[in-house]
Amino acid sequence: MTAPQRLTDRKREAIIQAAIAEFRANGFEVTSMDKIAATAGVSKRTVYNHFPSKEELFAEILNQLWARISAEMREPYCADKPLREQLRQMLLAKLQMMADDNFLGLARVAIAATIHSPERAQNMVARMGEREEGLTVWIRAAVADGRLKPVDPEFAAHQVQGLLKSFGFWPQISMGQPPLDAEMQNTVVESALDMFLGCYQL
Repeated sequence: MTAPQRLTDRKREAIIQAAIAEFRANGFEVTSMDKIAATAGVSKRTVYNHFPSKEELFAEILNQLWARISAEMREPYCADKPLREQLRQMLLAKLQMMADDNFLGLARVAIAATIHSPERAQNMVARMGEREEGLTVWIRAAVADGRLKPVDPEFAAHQVQGLLKSFGFWPQISMGQPPLDAEMQNTVVESALDMFLGCYQL
């Protein structure tokens, strides 16, 4: 990805990076738009020109994070490739993303922010729900091709991702465990593949 060339794009990116640093260091409630502006080296007015509120700025950070995860997992379904091989790529990408320090830091901030405001949580979930994950799309295609049992693609995608998160996300978020190393990532993915394909593959 090339660095934004236009000044306004560079300022927007500086604001987002400053906000990420501030949210991670201080949490959502304590972080102010004044502090974000100071960290970004721009005026408070410039921050508000790009983002009308702290909620909007935080939502944009989460959207970018979500877009990155979705892109990592957008493996097009291929009728002539083994299902396990295709699925392994997506699940490994998801686990590697969840091992990213920036991702985990922001996820902690997001969870803390939404605990304090259920309304904010609903708004964030609604925004994220607007994007259909690549895994859901892939499962739908595999079902349509007669290679997986008829199953609700969203349910099945949620199910298999739950297997990953129980090892590679929730222990790190809630108990401060270190991210999974490459060997453990492979172990978790192979186990999830065994369970998913054992249940749904025709």
